[in-house]
Amino acid sequence: MKALSEQLSELAERARNVEDVVAAAREDNRARLETKQRELQQSVAEGKARADQRITAARETERKRWNALHASVDKWFTELRSDADKHRAERDVRKAQRRADMLEEDAVNTINLALYVLDQAEYAVIDAVVARADADDLTQHS
Repeated sequence: MKALSEQLSELAERARNVEDVVAAAREDNRARLETKQRELQQSVAEGKARADQRITAARETERKRWNALHASVDKWFTELRSDADKHRAERDVRKAQRRADMLEEDAVNTINLALYVLDQAEYAVIDAVVARADADDLTQHS
């Protein structure tokens, strides 16, 4: 398992990548966005594989919880992407505008979810550090 500091560095790098996507969108650089989208598809697959490996190594009760969470998140994103793919071919301007509005709202909601998960991750890191300090204190006093 990677050290927490290494994981946080990776998270910061990924946040910068999201900023690059937003910049490309502002510049209306479709080619750059499509390239980034292909890269993200690969990254998502690799991240899922890494998560699956960690889940496999976890204890059974933890594994069940993480599997359920991953399945739920995967299903949600798959449905979002499937809906987007279905509607991408539409040529009706009003429908296309509504779909763009909905996808923008989905992006905002996904960012809000990511922020919530980051808060939970921060809480988990603090719990882990405090638990390690408690264990070290008990070891020293034993």
